[in-house]
Amino acid sequence: MNNIESISLLLILATVVISYRGFRDESFFEKYGFEVDAILIHKEYIRLLSSGFLHANWWHLIFNMAALYSFSSGTGYVLGLKNFLLLYFSCLIAGNLLALFIHRNHGDYRAIGASGAVSGVIFSSIVLFPEAEISFAFLPFHIQGWVFGILYVLVAIYGIKTQVGNIGHEAHLGGAIAGVLISIAIEPIILEIYPVVIASILLPFIGFMILLVKRPEILFIENYWGYTSKPKNDYYESSYYDEELLNRLLEKVSEKGIDGLTKREKKMLEDLSKKIEQ
Repeated sequence: MNNIESISLLLILATVVISYRGFRDESFFEKYGFEVDAILIHKEYIRLLSSGFLHANWWHLIFNMAALYSFSSGTGYVLGLKNFLLLYFSCLIAGNLLALFIHRNHGDYRAIGASGAVSGVIFSSIVLFPEAEISFAFLPFHIQGWVFGILYVLVAIYGIKTQVGNIGHEAHLGGAIAGVLISIAIEPIILEIYPVVIASILLPFIGFMILLVKRPEILFIENYWGYTSKPKNDYYESSYYDEELLNRLLEKVSEKGIDGLTKREKKMLEDLSKKIEQ
């Protein structure tokens, strides 16, 4: 057994043991899971790392660990043991940081899982071996890695916007992009060999992040992906989005009560109410 296989199995073993502890001990699970307010307000930064060793259930755990084992050998062989560990933990934290940025005003947002780290390993493998075929359990077909990579990014972006399913699309996307960038930093030759593949993966992410920074209301307004033309009346445009955001917050109040809002959301509700009244 080579060093990469050994370290992969050690990571899997540690994740299984800690996840099992989380299955049986709710207080342990709550203490180390990813939680926005605990990180931003209480400064519990350990959660950015520890949440990657917890999982929701056995299927969630098995899926992540099977993917890690499947993609670690080739990636680790090219990058080396130290760089593989750097890749794994950097992508884990990067995925959680993206989730933290996107949900910084959603204090009750929680997540767990090694998906960010595993996505980083998968995408490192994709940019190192873009023409290698990826197969899926129980499905009778294969898909080239670079095609899977592009589809994965697009699906993650769509999932972040729509919040379809109980899936941490933010961590998936953050980990995947970190995997690409770290692989380029370690093996810059791949940027020269596969520039189109890398651009096809990175550009949708860059476009989405630009839109997200300039139009954060994208996360609140249904069917909004960024309009190509702006209304001539800037005041109308601003008021429209403010009202949509206010309505979202009021819906949350009606469902969970005012105490269901985070401190940031309460401040946002107060500011929007005053602004619209004016």
